[in-house]
Amino acid sequence: WTASHDTSLTVLRLQNVYGPGQSLSNPYTGIVSLFSRLARGGESIPVYEDGDITRDFVFIDDVADAFRDVIAHGPRHAYSTLDVGSGVGTSILALASRIAEFHGAPAPHITGAFRDGDVRHAACVITDTLAELRWTPQWDVQRGVAALQGWIASRD
Repeated sequence: WTASHDTSLTVLRLQNVYGPGQSLSNPYTGIVSLFSRLARGGESIPVYEDGDITRDFVFIDDVADAFRDVIAHGPRHAYSTLDVGSGVGTSILALASRIAEFHGAPAPHITGAFRDGDVRHAACVITDTLAELRWTPQWDVQRGVAALQGWIASRD
């Protein structure tokens, strides 16, 4: 379709997006909101397997900036599939620990439980994205988690 209409196509493959505005009650919005809810309640966060599962968590502002850049400037190539993430894998235990510390909650605990079909490591490489766009992620997990916690607290 794009070749027939002399236009380009860019697919942005988003990693684990989190940040202010996300649902805090929908179980499909991810573990950042789930962990935040548990820690705010003073509970120890349960962490599956050995805690070393990794994910690439990307803050919503970085995602919005990537979309804005594609719309305003487009990629350098007519057809692109680009990963939008932080480019850094963060272990689930490290994430849970940061959130627990923020709220003064008990330390997370390893359950050893496994979820069928869960992927052990899922982090993206953003080298092509950095080369194609005028975009660079600005938010690391520590700063992003703190911003989300502040937003959650402001809703009380």
